[in-house]
Amino acid sequence: MLPERFADVQAGFPILSLLILFPLVVVAVLWFVRDSTRAYRLALGAAAAELSLAAYMALVFVPQIPDMQFVERGWTIPALGIGYHLGVDGISVLFLPVTALLTLLVILYAEYSAATDTRLYVMATLALEAMLIGAFVSLDLVMFWLFFVLELVPSYVLITRWGTGAERRRAANEYVAFMLLGSAAMLGGIVTMAVRARGTGDALSFDLLDLLRLPVPADGQHLIFFLLFLGFAIKAPVFPFHTWMPKVLEQGPIVGMSVFLIGIKLGTYGFLRFVIPLLPEASRAWVWVMLGLGAAGLVYGAMIALIQTNLRRLLAFSSLSHMGAVMIGLFSLNLTGFQGGLLQMINLGIVGAGLFFVAGFLHSRVGSPDLSAMGDLVHRVPALTATFLVIALAGIGLPGTNGFNGEHLVMLGAFKAHWFMALAAGLGTFLTAAYSLWYFQRAFLSPCVADTGAGSGARTGVSHAPEFMPDLKLREWVISIALGGLVFWIGLDTGPFLRTMNGSLSALEHRLTRSAAVETVRHAPEAALPAEAR
Repeated sequence: MLPERFADVQAGFPILSLLILFPLVVVAVLWFVRDSTRAYRLALGAAAAELSLAAYMALVFVPQIPDMQFVERGWTIPALGIGYHLGVDGISVLFLPVTALLTLLVILYAEYSAATDTRLYVMATLALEAMLIGAFVSLDLVMFWLFFVLELVPSYVLITRWGTGAERRRAANEYVAFMLLGSAAMLGGIVTMAVRARGTGDALSFDLLDLLRLPVPADGQHLIFFLLFLGFAIKAPVFPFHTWMPKVLEQGPIVGMSVFLIGIKLGTYGFLRFVIPLLPEASRAWVWVMLGLGAAGLVYGAMIALIQTNLRRLLAFSSLSHMGAVMIGLFSLNLTGFQGGLLQMINLGIVGAGLFFVAGFLHSRVGSPDLSAMGDLVHRVPALTATFLVIALAGIGLPGTNGFNGEHLVMLGAFKAHWFMALAAGLGTFLTAAYSLWYFQRAFLSPCVADTGAGSGARTGVSHAPEFMPDLKLREWVISIALGGLVFWIGLDTGPFLRTMNGSLSALEHRLTRSAAVETVRHAPEAALPAEAR
């Protein structure tokens, strides 16, 4: 069982509860603030305060140890096995400042992206932030599930109210339907796991630390594995459960909900937080299925992105491809792969979300992120062009950017599992460079664009972009500098981020190694065992 360091000792106050409750309190206050400008300023200040609190927590966090930190325990319902239990470790701690940063940037841009009813927009955004942080800090699986489901409410509001497509309501309904299906499967897996893990005389418990102490018997893990897999694979999304995502990203808000869908990977976090440590035997038994789905999604997503002329659809399939790389890293089931997968999840909060911000910048100027509305932008908006290029190069994994070390670690971890998986990861990097630079060349450098097709060059025409357009405005400069700074900070000084996560990831690798050793002994012929083990 993992040691715990309590919040009242580390921070002096319940910092995780405050990170959840503070945005919700601000939402309640905003309900009574009818002036849109005043509401916006209050929300912006609250988002900045939330980021400061999350950054303080990350600075106080003790790296290189597997302990659960800033732990809070509160109410319990013994009959149901449910309790208030919060905490973070090296796996979850970095997601909190990333979530808070993206919330601040989304609200900062709200007066451009949500000029209509800005007050309701920032309320939904803050509520979404609270639900996401609640999921990342929950150590009770039922609490995690509740936050996972409640996140759908502000998400639905954001898609239907501020989506830019004519089919946005249909896309939102499909998104909710997919998520509810996954959530139902996940709840079934959680309940089954708690029941199967309960030992003789032990009370029912959904607490992560109790379940780590009393693991599910190996022969009972497989059904639970696939129930949880369905829930997390739909959320991530993992190929082939991705069909909802292109529709939502194309029809939904171009900045806002899309930034969180691309940047906050709650689905793959669930694999690393719950599935692999709680179901180690099933994870090993089905590892080639997981690696195969990861490789298929990586290549398929990149190939489909390569033929897109619409930047939003390109980014949707690009995200699917990057999720494939994350899955390969996680299910390499070794420390290097875990490091690469987790680092890439953090990187997507910067690169993927950053590219959607750029798509929003372009939409406000040309009215469409399609190539038919662009061309020769480098001479008209050079700063915006530079922003796109820097973030796109980080997505490719250029040395010196945050994407390089993540992709490098994924490939090393994949090679330890099998050389073919490393080859698939390398192919994904090559294809990422192809579609990113192809779009950059056609949209920003070329005076002509393809009206139909993508890459065939069958028919070209003059860009429909306006002759004059403004370059980055002040708030867009702030967003660009913040994201660009993180790209180079993580890329040039990855060590502190790896040290933060290493303690927990090393403990996870040790748990898998120990589980494999026990399983080997259990299945070994009696004659092959040493005398004291017979």
